[in-house]
Amino acid sequence: MKDLSVVIIGAGIGGLAAALRLATAGIEVTVVEAAESPGGKMRVLPTARGPVDAGPTVLTMRGVFEELFACAGESLSDHVSLAPLSILARHYWRDGTVFDLHADPEISAGGVRTVFGPAVEAEFRAFHARAARLFAAFDAPMMQAAAPSQMELGWRVARAPGLVVDMAPWTTLAGMLKSAFSEPKLAQLFGRYATYVGGSPYHSPALLALIAEAEMRGVWAVAGGMHGLARAVERLARARGAMFRYGERVARIEVQGGRAVGIQTASGRVAADVVLFNGDPRAIALGRLGEGVRRAVPMAAVEPRSLSAYVHAFAAEPRGVDLAYHTVFFADDPKAEFGALARGERPRDGTLYLCAQDRATGMPDGAERFEVILNGPPSGDRAETEREITECQTQVFSRFETFGLSFSPQPGRESLTTPAGFERLFPGSSGSLYGRSPHGLTAGLKRPLARTAVPGLYLCGGGAHPGAGVPMATLSARHAAGAILSDLGLQSTSHRTAMRGGMSTGSATGATGPSA
Repeated sequence: MKDLSVVIIGAGIGGLAAALRLATAGIEVTVVEAAESPGGKMRVLPTARGPVDAGPTVLTMRGVFEELFACAGESLSDHVSLAPLSILARHYWRDGTVFDLHADPEISAGGVRTVFGPAVEAEFRAFHARAARLFAAFDAPMMQAAAPSQMELGWRVARAPGLVVDMAPWTTLAGMLKSAFSEPKLAQLFGRYATYVGGSPYHSPALLALIAEAEMRGVWAVAGGMHGLARAVERLARARGAMFRYGERVARIEVQGGRAVGIQTASGRVAADVVLFNGDPRAIALGRLGEGVRRAVPMAAVEPRSLSAYVHAFAAEPRGVDLAYHTVFFADDPKAEFGALARGERPRDGTLYLCAQDRATGMPDGAERFEVILNGPPSGDRAETEREITECQTQVFSRFETFGLSFSPQPGRESLTTPAGFERLFPGSSGSLYGRSPHGLTAGLKRPLARTAVPGLYLCGGGAHPGAGVPMATLSARHAAGAILSDLGLQSTSHRTAMRGGMSTGSATGATGPSA
C-alpha cells in the first residue's frame, strides 16, 4: 500500500485525523498546510502568560477521540491529558440572576429549583429527558453515518412516533423552547446552543435540542489547551509515516482525465492517487482551487452561510465577577441580538462567551488567559473599517463592565479577530466558521459528503458532513478515510463501533495562518 499516495490539503483536526487513519493503513500520506503549525481552527495566539486558545475550548464526545487513537493501536489518555468539567457553564443575566449548569443533571435540576422554582425544575427535567431521546434516536443515522438518508431517518421516526413530538418539526428551536419553559431565561440559555453550529435559534430546527444531551455526557478541558490535541494527533500521524509540509499554500488541485491527480504549490507539483481537501468546501465551489474541480461541490451544499464571530484572545487579571471555566453573559433581548445577525449586522447587545483557560483545574494567581466570543455575521467580501473595529472593542469590554467585570490590562486591538479576519485566514469561507447554515429542518442533509463529483477528490472537516465542531470534523475524517480505503480496494484498519455522538460544545474560531 506504500505505492498508494494521498495528499491532504489542510492540517485542521479533520486532516490530521484522516492522516493518522490513512498512514496507519499503510498509505503514503503528505499533508500540506499554509499555516506554520497544525490545528486549523484549533489555533492559539501568543500572550504574556503563554499561548491561549483562540478557537474551540473543550473536548466533547470523548468516544470519537478514543476510537481515533485506538485505530492506531494507541490510547487517548497516553497522549492527551483531560480534565472533566463539573460546571459546564456559569450564566449571568443583568438583573443579577446567576445559574450554573452542571455535568450532573441532578445538581443542575437542584440549581434550577433554587434559582427559578419547583415548576421550572419539572420543565428542566422534561427537557433533559427529551434531549436524551433525540440524541439516542439521531446519533447513529446522522452523525455516525457516512451518508445519512432522509428515507432512513423517516423510517426511524415512523417506528417511534413519539419522536415527532420531540422533534417538533413544525417549529424552530426557539419555538420549542418557548413552549418547554415558562422561564424565558432557560429558553434563552438552551437557545444559545444553535450558535454552537453557527445558527440562530429562531431559524434552526428544534432537533438541535439534542446538543444539550451531548454536553451532559461529558465535557473535558485539554491540558495545555485544545491545540495540544492537534499536536498529539499530528505526532502520532508522523510516527505512522505521515509527512507534513507547513507554510505552503496550495494554488490548485490538478485534474487529468476527469480525475484529481495531485496539487500545485509555489514549490512545485505533488502527485497523488487521491486528494483530500480539509478546508471550507465553498472554496472549491468558488473555483479557488482551480476550475477543474469547481464542479466537485455544488453551491447548494455550501450556501447559505453560518455565523462568524468577533474573537478576543488575551491575558489579563480579572476583577469583580466570579468566573467559571466557561462563563456566559447574556444579551438583554435575544430577539434583537439574532435579528441583527440575520440582517448581517454586529449585534449591539450581544451575548458574550468567556473561557478562562487556566481555571480547568483550579484558581490561578495573577494574570490569566482568556478567550471571548461575540457572535457575528459572515463577512462576505467586506472588510471592517478601523472605526468598526474600535467600536467592537469598546462594546465588548464596556458590556463586561455592566456586569461588574473588568480586566487589567484591558486588551487592545491586537487581541481581536473579526469576521473579515477569518475570511483571510480561511479563503473562500466568507468568514463563516461553521460551513453551511444549520437553518431549516433538512439542513443537516445538505452538507457535502466525503466523496465528491470529481473522482479522486474527497472532503473532510467542519464544512463537510456531519458538520462543524472538533468532534464532527473528526468524524468526517473517519468517513473520508473509509471512503478512500474502500474506493482504493482496501480494508479499513478500524472497525465500526457504536460510540457516543452529538455536536460540539464550543464555538469554532480561526487559525494561526491562512488555510489552503
